[in-house]
Amino acid sequence: METLITLESFVRSAQVASFSGAARQLGLTPAAVSQNVARLEAKLGVRLFQRSTRGLTLTESGERFLREASPGLESLQAAIANASSAAGQPSGVLKVSVSPGFGLDYLVPLLQDFLARYPAIVPDWHFENRPVDLIAEGFDAAIGGGFELPSGVAARELARAHVIGVASPAYLERHAPLKEPADLQHHEGLLLRSPLSGRIRSWLLRTRSGEQFSVEMKPRLIINDPDSLCRCAAMGLGITFVVTANVLPYLQSGALVRVLPKWHADIGPIALYYAGHRQLPAKTRVFVNHVVEEFRRQNLAKLFSAL
Repeated sequence: METLITLESFVRSAQVASFSGAARQLGLTPAAVSQNVARLEAKLGVRLFQRSTRGLTLTESGERFLREASPGLESLQAAIANASSAAGQPSGVLKVSVSPGFGLDYLVPLLQDFLARYPAIVPDWHFENRPVDLIAEGFDAAIGGGFELPSGVAARELARAHVIGVASPAYLERHAPLKEPADLQHHEGLLLRSPLSGRIRSWLLRTRSGEQFSVEMKPRLIINDPDSLCRCAAMGLGITFVVTANVLPYLQSGALVRVLPKWHADIGPIALYYAGHRQLPAKTRVFVNHVVEEFRRQNLAKLFSAL
């Protein structure tokens, strides 16, 4: 076991370029991780890292050892994690990241059945509006959309992320009719500030026939959370453009209605992503399969479609 934790200390430190970052993932102190790596270097007779106040840099020997050691470590970790599944009981803490609204509307409702089927798994779910670094932050999986997935990450597409315009019936009654995208300039805009870039999001709308229009609206308010924008729109404060998955409960209740129904923006897939190991831990594999199957059973991809 000392050999396994020593090897894992090296691999995690290399992935995050930090003993402290590796320590947070492994539940150790930075000093313990540093000592593990030093012990490994002594056994191998080579220096694996160049250490400086800026962090860690792999030496040429360290880069070669990382390439050769990582696959074996991942296979061994998967074998250990899967050991309990031989008795039909995947187990362990399942750390997942998802946006707050999406998590509450579509992930939390899966909990009861999931926990009944896999009682030895402990969900550790983080609700936040950002893509996470699975390896550096120690997540088993995440759900998100509208961004490029990093290399080394596998993904299962759940649906397309379609952006549509919505407003409350009361707001539309008080304002001039909205017939064409150009009419948006005369309306109150509830705009989204990207949690990633800090910039106000702009949307390039399209129709099935190939027409395009870049949304221009005067800001009534700016918020960095799409679920809050939906609530503000339901209060009659203006028109907002959000992903259909966020606004679907409001559309179903009638609190919001779609404007410009022929127009939408497609910003890519809503994906369930996870580290691209050749053999997933049982807890991650059953979670991925459960979510994919539930999305298929509930036909959510069709419900999320703006077409």
